[in-house]
Amino acid sequence: MTWLTELLRNALIVFATFAWLRSFMGSAIAFWMAWIIIPLIMEIIPATVNFFILLNKKRKKRQKPAPLTFEPEITLIIPVYNSGETLYRCIESVRESDYPVSLINLILSNNESTDDSFHEFIRCQKAFPELVMTWVNAKQGKSKALNLALFNSKSKYIMHIDSDGVLHPDALRNLVTMFEDRLDVDSATGSVMVNPELIDATSGLWKRFLRKLEFFEYCQAFLAGRNFQSEFNAIYTMSGAFSAFRKSAILRTQMFNMETVSEDTHLTFQLRETLGTKVEICDSAMFFVDPIENLNTLYTQRQRWQRGEMEVIHMFMKAQPPSAKKLLSSFVLRMVLYDHTFAFPRMIWYFALLCLAFLNYPMRLILVSVGLIYIMYVISGWLYYLNIVLFLKDQKELRRYYSVKWYLVFFLPAFNFLVFWFRFAGIINAVAGKQSWRVMNLQQEKMEIMKVIRSDFGWLIRIGQHADELLNQENR
Repeated sequence: MTWLTELLRNALIVFATFAWLRSFMGSAIAFWMAWIIIPLIMEIIPATVNFFILLNKKRKKRQKPAPLTFEPEITLIIPVYNSGETLYRCIESVRESDYPVSLINLILSNNESTDDSFHEFIRCQKAFPELVMTWVNAKQGKSKALNLALFNSKSKYIMHIDSDGVLHPDALRNLVTMFEDRLDVDSATGSVMVNPELIDATSGLWKRFLRKLEFFEYCQAFLAGRNFQSEFNAIYTMSGAFSAFRKSAILRTQMFNMETVSEDTHLTFQLRETLGTKVEICDSAMFFVDPIENLNTLYTQRQRWQRGEMEVIHMFMKAQPPSAKKLLSSFVLRMVLYDHTFAFPRMIWYFALLCLAFLNYPMRLILVSVGLIYIMYVISGWLYYLNIVLFLKDQKELRRYYSVKWYLVFFLPAFNFLVFWFRFAGIINAVAGKQSWRVMNLQQEKMEIMKVIRSDFGWLIRIGQHADELLNQENR
C-alpha cells in the first residue's frame, strides 16, 4: 500500500468527520476552525515569536569572540562514496581555508566506492602536497566509515564534511574560535547552504528557480531555525554535511549508529539527551552543498530525512519513555508532537478546505480565505527574511546574493507546502516500510500507485471490458 492510497482513505474519513462537525457545531464555527486554527498554531505564532527571539540573539552577539591566540590541531573527516566528480573540489576548498593547513589532519574514509574516487585522492595528493591526507577503507555504510575515521583521529577537535560540497575559507577558523571561546559547548553544526555559484550556472528556468527556493529554504532552516533552537539547546540534528566536536565529548558517546539512516540525528540526541552536553550552531561557519537535481531528488531526500528522524525519536523514546509530567520539558516529546503528530491535523486542515466546496460554502469565500492564509504565510516568511539578513551581516557577498532575491519570499510557502507532502509520504512509508537508504522516487511511487489501483479496482475494469465484449458481439 502506498502513501497516496492511505492518504485517499484518510481524505474520505476527513470529509465524513467535517460534515459531522458542521452539523454539530454550526457552519460559522466549523468554517473558522477549518481555516485559521492550524496555520496559526503551526506557523504564524511560532514565526512571530521566533522573530523577536532571534532579534534578541543577534543583539547579544554584537561582541565578537576574541581572535585565536592559540591554533590547535584539528582532524577533518570526509566520508567518501563514489565521490569522484566532487572530491577534488572539496579538498581544494580545505586547502584554500584560512586555517593553517599544517594543523589540519585530513582523513578520507572510503565506503566501498566503485568509481575513480581513489584516483582523485591521488590527484589531490600531488596537487596539494602541503595537506596531510590519509585514506582508510571501511565497509557497511557511512556510519562505519565515520567511526573508523574517529578511531584514527588524534586532534583536540574533530570535524566532518560531506564530499559533495565546499568550505567557506573562514569556516574552520570560526568553528575553532567558537570552541575556544565557549567552553560549555562540546559540539556544533555549521551553516549548510546551497552553493550560489552552481545555482547561477543552472540551465533551465524552472530548474534554476527550484534551486533558488531550495537555497532560501536552507537559509531559513539554519540561520533562523537552528539559531532559534540553539537558544534552548534544542537542535535536533547537527548536519551530517558539516559538524564539529570536542574529541573528549564524542568519545563518551556510542559514536555513529548503524541502525538508522540518520546517524547525525542519533549522535545529536546522544550528546544532548544522554550526556547532557550543549549542542550549538556556528552560523558563521559556512559549507556549500550541491543543489538538488530535480523533484525526484527532493522527494527521496526529504523522505529519507523524515524516516531517519522518526527512527531516532522512536529509539530514544523506547530507551527513555517520557512521562506525562515531562510533556513540556521533554525535547523528544515536543518533536513527536510538532513534527509527526501535528502532521495529521495539518493534513485534515488541507482536506477540510476542499470539503467546504461540498458543504455549500461560496467558492469566493473559500478562495479569499485561502488567499488570506497564504498572505499570512508570506508575512511570516518576511520575518524570517529580516532575521537572516541580519545574521548574514558579516558575510557580505552571501548577504547581497540572498537580499536581492527577496521576491522568493512570495513563493516559499508553496515550496514548503510541496515539501510537507513529501515528508508526510515519508511518515506513511516509514510506518509501512523497512529501514533503508534507498527510497522510492516520484516515478517509482507513481508506478506503485498504479499497481494498487489495478489490484483494488481490477474487478471494475474487468466488468467494463466484459461489457465492451458483449456490446461488440451484439453489434456483429
